[in-house]
This record gives sequence, structure tokens and C-alpha cells, in this order.
Amino acid sequence: MAKNSKSKRKLVGLVSEASGHRTYYTIKNTQNTTEKLSLKKYDPLTRKHELYVETKKNLGRNEVKARKS
Repeated sequence: MAKNSKSKRKLVGLVSEASGHRTYYTIKNTQNTTEKLSLKKYDPLTRKHELYVETKKNLGRNEVKARKS
């Protein structure tokens, strides 16, 4: 079964401010939470808990790209 594309929930990636590495992904309700997420999570590259901020997933699954004609 296909997922409902009209859902208010979007898949977002979390990027570490210290290393710039995208380690975690989460689902966010864009209607209730309009600002960017920022969470403290463990960064395996620095081996510390660092601040992670939201970014797009960028795998082409969230937005439909226009076709070339």
C-alpha cells in the first residue's frame, strides 16, 4: 500500500553542528512544528553529545521534481 502523500508529516534529516555529518532522521509534523528542530544527540565522529539541527532529507522522496520536456 502506498503512503498518503497529503500527510502533514515530513521526513527530515538531522545534521550535527560540530561535524556536519547527517546521522539521524526523524519524522516531523509540519503543521504543529513550523520552526526547525534542534536536538542534542550523540555524534559518533566526535564521540560527544552535540546539537543536531533539521535539514531536508534530499533523497528526492519529499518533493516531486519537474520533468524535462
